[in-house]
Amino acid sequence: MSEGPVVIQRTVEWPDTDASGHYHHSAVLRWVEAAEAVLHERLELPDLVARLPRVHYEVDYVARLWFRDRVQVKFSVADVGTTSVRYEFTVTRGEEVAARGVMVCVYSEPHRHESTTTPWPEWMAQALRRANASNDGSG
Repeated sequence: MSEGPVVIQRTVEWPDTDASGHYHHSAVLRWVEAAEAVLHERLELPDLVARLPRVHYEVDYVARLWFRDRVQVKFSVADVGTTSVRYEFTVTRGEEVAARGVMVCVYSEPHRHESTTTPWPEWMAQALRRANASNDGSG
């Protein structure tokens, strides 16, 4: 099993753009979530996304992307808490950073009516921590 940052490629499609012709901010969230799904599969946690409500999402949009641009999304585990995980991501076109940010999710048992978080099952926490440890020193 490969660990560390996930890198996926995407093309800015016509529905990803807005009236000005450059990418709409919501496209980044879809790309980030696609990379998150790849990470979960890599960690053998494919159903984890159903247990991770997003509680914080922050993006700095630093360059425009245009229809048919090829982008790379780098996604990694930055920190694992008792009930939460903090991811970091960067969207680039070639060497140029277009967007970067963080997403924080909390672990919650599915189908619970309460909005409380749940401590990670140890095996899930270990998988996420291994991914985080493999990021050390990778920038």
